[in-house]
Amino acid sequence: MIAKRIIPCLDVKDGKVVKGTNFIHLREMGDPVEMATYYSENGADEIIFLDISATNEGRKTVIEMVKRTAENIFVPFTVGGGVRTIDDVTQLLKAGADKVGINSAAVQNSTLIKEAADRFGSQCIVVAIDAKKFSNGWHVMTHGGRKDTGIDAVEWAKTVEQLGAGEILLTSVDCDGVKEGFDIPLTKAIISEVRIPVIASGGCGKREHFPDVFLETDASAALAASIFHEGTYSIQEVKQICQENGVNIREA
Repeated sequence: MIAKRIIPCLDVKDGKVVKGTNFIHLREMGDPVEMATYYSENGADEIIFLDISATNEGRKTVIEMVKRTAENIFVPFTVGGGVRTIDDVTQLLKAGADKVGINSAAVQNSTLIKEAADRFGSQCIVVAIDAKKFSNGWHVMTHGGRKDTGIDAVEWAKTVEQLGAGEILLTSVDCDGVKEGFDIPLTKAIISEVRIPVIASGGCGKREHFPDVFLETDASAALAASIFHEGTYSIQEVKQICQENGVNIREA
């Protein structure tokens, strides 16, 4: 059985790591390269950066951050946020990212997923799906969780797999930053319809939430930000409770 992965997420705005609740009320947490290096040395299986400002000027800042990160860490890392073109994907991979995350641009131009997967391989392409519960199911949200596309999230997950995405980063907009646990129904609904790995994201507030999502769904990885950035729990403590609950987890 493939070991489950624990992934810290660093939301980056204007060159600094920030964290909010329900995608808003951002507060500054620290330097992204320093934080990534710390996590790499202390048990993270992978690291994800999300550039949430993603202006043209911000893109240059992120490229430099990626280069510095690649020189300092020894675990795979994904960079997403504001990726709109094949050239954006190319720049991030050339700078040292192992994978590139695509979100809003994929919804607007789904051929970007296929083009990127054909050129660089599915293993490099992560499609981020931000989903919010509505009366008729979960809708795909874009623009930092603010815009309702009306697209059914489960159907969209199936589509991105068909287009060549190698992985899905699934974030519950409802649970993001709330710290009451991962969105189990949403995660189950997506995983039941795709074969590619799914990273559960949004809502982790206790270390017990990690074994919960692994035991109740087939998520291949779980992601958190606040509990790691604020020092509430270490990655080692999270891995320990996963092992105690019988989850196949990589050693810290």
